[in-house]
Order: sequence, then structure tokens, then C-alpha cells
Amino acid sequence: QVQLVESGGGLVQTGESLRLSCVGSGGLVSFGSMGWYRQAPGKQRELVAAISSGGTTNYAESVKGRFTISRDNDKNTVYLQMNSLRPEDTAVYYCAASFRSSNYWGKGTLVTVSS
Repeated sequence: QVQLVESGGGLVQTGESLRLSCVGSGGLVSFGSMGWYRQAPGKQRELVAAISSGGTTNYAESVKGRFTISRDNDKNTVYLQMNSLRPEDTAVYYCAASFRSSNYWGKGTLVTVSS
């Protein structure tokens, strides 16, 4: 029943910004932790940023100071503001969320940063 749909990915140049959105479909729900992961070719999927239901955030060291995660519980949406993008940020970005002791994943959105 619960589905996560990402949007906002695309092709940008080094130094530019993107804002990713992930909306939980299926009406009003109360998600627990939500987060963004990314996976580049040949690499393991890694946590980029996470936010608890209470608003506590956690970031990968490589994105601290550049990315900001936020959420709007009324809209069942989590955002990832990505500034000062670098080519090494290129990856498929996945939204994840917990709800009723289950974890849900979006299908991913591709972010490509060219030099």
C-alpha cells in the first residue's frame, strides 16, 4: 500500500544545485525515519542523509555542509537540497522510509553532475 516516489533528479554542472523530493503515496501516513541513499556504478549503496520523525538529522561526511535533508509530515514528503554539486555526487538516489516496522524504498532518481 505504501509507495515512495522520488523526483527532481537530472543533469547539472559542477557547482549547481538540485532539490530531490520523495512523497509517500496512499494518503496520510506517519513515517518514522526517512532518508536518502545513493549508489554509484560499482559501489555499495550508501546513506547520504537521514532524518528522524522528530527532526534529528544525520549526514554522510562527504555531503556535510552541502546537502540538507528536511521533511514535511503533513505532505508525507522528504526533501534533499543538494548544493555545490560535484561529479562524485553522480549516482542513483533512493528514498527510504520506515512505517509500521517495515522499510520502504523508492525506485530511484538519477543525478548526474558533469564537470
